[in-house]
Amino acid sequence: MTEKAPRLRRDLEFITVQQGVRKMVIVRDQLGLIPEGKAVDLSVYRILTLLDGTKTIRDLQMELMRQRGGVLVGSEEVASLLSDLDDSYLLDSERYRKFKEQMILKFAAEKIRPCFLCGRSYPNNALELKQTLDNILAKQKTSKNVEGKIRAIVAPHIDLSTGANVYAYAYGVLSGVRPCCVIVLGIGHHMTGGMFCLTEKDYATPLGVVRNETAAVDRLKRAGSSIIVAHDFEHRSEHSIEFQILFLQHLLGTETFTAVPILCGSLMANLTDYSRSAYLKKAGLFLNELKNLLQEREEEVLIVVGADFSHIGPKFGHDRPAAYMESTAEAHDKKLLDALCEMDADVFWEESRKVEDRFNVCGFPALACLLEVLPSSKGTVLGYQMRHEAATQSAVSFSAVVFTQ
Repeated sequence: MTEKAPRLRRDLEFITVQQGVRKMVIVRDQLGLIPEGKAVDLSVYRILTLLDGTKTIRDLQMELMRQRGGVLVGSEEVASLLSDLDDSYLLDSERYRKFKEQMILKFAAEKIRPCFLCGRSYPNNALELKQTLDNILAKQKTSKNVEGKIRAIVAPHIDLSTGANVYAYAYGVLSGVRPCCVIVLGIGHHMTGGMFCLTEKDYATPLGVVRNETAAVDRLKRAGSSIIVAHDFEHRSEHSIEFQILFLQHLLGTETFTAVPILCGSLMANLTDYSRSAYLKKAGLFLNELKNLLQEREEEVLIVVGADFSHIGPKFGHDRPAAYMESTAEAHDKKLLDALCEMDADVFWEESRKVEDRFNVCGFPALACLLEVLPSSKGTVLGYQMRHEAATQSAVSFSAVVFTQ
């Protein structure tokens, strides 16, 4: 049959796990439509990998026949399998899109963005959360000497326990810093339809509610209207800003500052030419307005960037374990960090272009934004780590950087 099979959702995460002698694949999604910990057989996973929008029902039949040693598979069985996948919201189908649209509208009507990962990635109880954050910050009892006014920090957005040491380096330098407004640049890991996603919602966590700097958000929306996602739904489940808000609340106090939460989307997906010049041409008005906001309130504003670096290994699309790529990925990270600290945007972009983002530096869009808007400063690397995940033979790197004037 030449009928095209539906496409798999693009915002899913697949993690290979070993259950005894049997390998399974855990499916996760950021929308919460798929039950936590849903597992599928490798045979089903292989079918999922084929669903790229170009394969036909016949292609799926042939794959199932190969899996079963040539046993004939009818089109009805394939249709039943696809129906089951659609029922589980795994497919980018009309049913899924309608359900997601309802979720977008519901979220748009809310005034507050509730915490998404409380009770999962960190405690839902305020006292327990404060103790958790204190324990993380205590991991680095002595931080590097930082001279000059702190204008920005780069912190990880990896899981809090995994990145505890580097989070401690990043936020350990903020003692005594008291900004009135914090611009938080995060990564929209599953963003589509724009380069930036803004929200006017306040951010809530177990520690309280951080008010949104709505006037600033409105200015940015008007300046970058053509490149901003039409809705703020991407903020609903994104962790890259949520984790930063926790530390900021803990250190600064919930009522002392307002936030401008900005999610940055993939530049590979948004630029026909992956270059700094193309980035400035497309995002220039937005970047200029953000720069103006910083200049107007120079003494009052802090920038916090939640950005991880290289993502290597099979989990991230590579055909070999992370151990074989680690040294080259670390060298790439170092070159990016050197350019970042020198605020040399041309070198920063050229290093990424040279490797065609082979190491999946997911924080690149937010860091590229930082380089264009931050007043002349000097960066200092406070910490760097590569975290390995044995089950998937993959690894993620992350760093802490402070910028001072």
